[in-house]
Amino acid sequence: MAPSTKVLDGGWGWAIVVASFMAQLLAYGSPQSVGVLYPEWLHAFQEGKGTTAWVGSLVAGVGLVASPVCSACVDNFGARPVTIFSGVMVAGGLMLSAFAPNVQFLIFSYGIVVGLGCGLVYAATLTITCQYFDKRRGLALGIVTTGTSVGAFIYATAQNELIVLYGLNGCLLIIGALALNIMACAGFMRPLYMPRYYLKQKAALERDTEEQLFEKPQTNELNTTTGSTSTSPEKTLTAKELLITIHTKDLAIQTEKQKGSFLSGLAIMKVIKKKQQAYSRYMHSMYEILQDQAMVAFCFAVFLFSLGAFPPVLFIEDVAQSEGLIEGVSVIPLVSIGAIATCVGKLVLGILVDIRWINSIYLYAFTMFAGGVVLLLLPITKTYMGLQILSALLGFFSGNWSLTSYITTKIVGLDRLTQAHGILMFFGGLGIMLGPPIVGWFFDWTQSYDLAFYFSGSCVLLGGFILSVLTLPCWNRKPSENHRPEVNYTSNCDKVASVA
Repeated sequence: MAPSTKVLDGGWGWAIVVASFMAQLLAYGSPQSVGVLYPEWLHAFQEGKGTTAWVGSLVAGVGLVASPVCSACVDNFGARPVTIFSGVMVAGGLMLSAFAPNVQFLIFSYGIVVGLGCGLVYAATLTITCQYFDKRRGLALGIVTTGTSVGAFIYATAQNELIVLYGLNGCLLIIGALALNIMACAGFMRPLYMPRYYLKQKAALERDTEEQLFEKPQTNELNTTTGSTSTSPEKTLTAKELLITIHTKDLAIQTEKQKGSFLSGLAIMKVIKKKQQAYSRYMHSMYEILQDQAMVAFCFAVFLFSLGAFPPVLFIEDVAQSEGLIEGVSVIPLVSIGAIATCVGKLVLGILVDIRWINSIYLYAFTMFAGGVVLLLLPITKTYMGLQILSALLGFFSGNWSLTSYITTKIVGLDRLTQAHGILMFFGGLGIMLGPPIVGWFFDWTQSYDLAFYFSGSCVLLGGFILSVLTLPCWNRKPSENHRPEVNYTSNCDKVASVA
């Protein structure tokens, strides 16, 4: 299962890129264009905008908050099984949402179930793509991650038309049926690295097979013929069912033998002690990461940007309708315009950050200041054309998500990228989850979006100010105080799963 250099950067890897792109498009198409569904849910359930907003906030934030769990699933079981399972979750959640009797059920079916499914898809697709590419990894990841933006652009218009033709429930059923194709995309994800779970099983099976063959050479128990070469481990490993049976029997025998054994008790205590030491080292490493002033400032910046910049994605269509700027939803919704602008922003900002004389942290801070100004202009815009322009600008600056892993690596180093990026995504997911309900509550309180968007813009500007001030060169510590020990990884993609 060890990959050769021949399979990297081409060949079947491009099939992986296409499959991963389609998986992200099918999974994230509806959640990223949830702003089209939001006015329909308001009309159908007659709930407050703050309560209904939890649906859109959870579907976007749950996957980020649960990213450590999603990455652990990919690391242990592999990209293909996880993608198949996530396809069932996304499709099932969308179809269940068609039968939702109230907003509370919708929060569970669409917000949590679909959100977790999307998180699993994202982790699996990025991990398998990184396994197949080395020199062209940036290009491959760029193509794959644009699937979310392209999906939002297509699904915003498609959901609008489906609602007109089949109603809200029919739209969700059709979108859920399309999401089942995520499982077809998983079929292309041939693994290059055997997942950790299977490596453990293989090691256990090989060990137990050797004990059976050399200590108890009774071939009739394995139902094999006398002429078979059963003494070869490679040959016996093909009969997985037989080996699993042997493994189960031997575990039972060993358990009986070791009952009450003092040595086995010591061995168990030794394993527990090692686990505790590993956990202690992990927590100490996280503590050291949070001691870095630049990292803390970046976490606050990402939280405040997510808190302020995400709500317009959910509310912008309702803003246009409530202000009387348009009846219904346009042929090209504002959500679609923002999605395409986000895709362009990711590519442009990704190119700019590679220029040597451009500081990536200050580039991110600039996008925050610009995004904050755009949010402050939303309440004073009274034309639909103005909302289209502001949606495009805000979408472009929201493409700064493509800079997060780059900046994280610059701050804490590659050796701690996994933990640091996981912490960062937790803060980002928390902001996304809290932002829309807060904006909805502001509207329920004032019956206007003006104060809500002033609050959102102020949060984004505050985040940019904190990031700019706390990362000034005068705060830099001596290199000796910022020494980071080397960490050995068992595979090239150990970091990637958690980053995803």
